[in-house]
Amino acid sequence: MSAKSRHDVLLVRAGERICALPLAEVIEAFRPLPVRPLAGTPPFVLGMAVVRGAPAPVLCLARFLTGAPGPAPSRFVSVRCGERVAALAVEAVIGVSPLPEMDSGAPLLEQAGGGALEAAGALGSELLVLLRSVRVVPGECWTSLDGGSAA
Repeated sequence: MSAKSRHDVLLVRAGERICALPLAEVIEAFRPLPVRPLAGTPPFVLGMAVVRGAPAPVLCLARFLTGAPGPAPSRFVSVRCGERVAALAVEAVIGVSPLPEMDSGAPLLEQAGGGALEAAGALGSELLVLLRSVRVVPGECWTSLDGGSAA
């Protein structure tokens, strides 16, 4: 990969998958914070947490990808979602790496992730998925946060 086309990503473990988050979208990784449930959100939304003084939705990345609950998260990763911030609950932060070669626009992944999954590839023998953070958070999460309707 040439220096011009190099894109660094943060690799995280979400259940049985490794996910690549574009480093430009990552703010920080930290220990899990207390989470309050949010009414009217999908099952992969754990609730909201106060991140750096502002409410942010917390999403279980393993459940988002598979629909099944994953292991208990050991880290949160805050990511930029346009002008807002969300926290992704993950099992582990692996580290920063150049983006490996991946197939872009994998149709099955696009449908499964509601447009949040940009590409798929392999990291050794494990599935690697590249996420678009801005598309991970469903609109009803922002509505719940804006309306203050925490359960």
